[in-house]
Amino acid sequence: FEPIQGEGGVIVPPDDFLRRVREICDRSGIVMMVDEIQTGLGRTGRLFACEWEDVRPDVLIVGKALGGGLYPVSAVLADAEYMGVFRPGDHGSTFGGNPLAAAIGRASLKVVLEEDLPGRADELGRWFMGELDALASPHVAQVRGRGLFIGVEIRESSGTARPYCEALKDRGILAKETHGQVIRFAPPLVVEKEVLEEALEEIATVLEG
Repeated sequence: FEPIQGEGGVIVPPDDFLRRVREICDRSGIVMMVDEIQTGLGRTGRLFACEWEDVRPDVLIVGKALGGGLYPVSAVLADAEYMGVFRPGDHGSTFGGNPLAAAIGRASLKVVLEEDLPGRADELGRWFMGELDALASPHVAQVRGRGLFIGVEIRESSGTARPYCEALKDRGILAKETHGQVIRFAPPLVVEKEVLEEALEEIATVLEG
């Protein structure tokens, strides 16, 4: 499962949710598998979203940002207890283990850690969400998210999120409508605050329209 649902509308679970899932898995002998393809590598203000509750899953899936915006890379991380079931030759894929992909993944991870992009996402994200909330648009039901993974939910009485995303596109801002009513903002973790300030002016114009 995703620790924060992305395609579901940037749904942030209640406090202590992940810990309770961990407890249920431990008690019932269930493998806890977490999909951090969207939320991982700093997006939510932590290296992994599970770290918000200090939860360690048994299996962790990462991708997207691991390729540094350059190359498709994904990976599965797990303890030897789980990965050890595979013997050499048991499991493979046509493009798995690509040396270029591996090198890019290592370089991307180095940048994320050395430049503290999770900390940067946390700081900018708190500010950006606060500014979005302060717009107090009559069309907005809720602003939610963590780090630079933000959802703006449009009231059903104001239509769906799609026309707002189209209007933003026309003003140079790429945002994705998600689950019908939600505008999802996920700027790059290296975005400058000045760029977000400029974006806010356009967002305000669209949401006030």
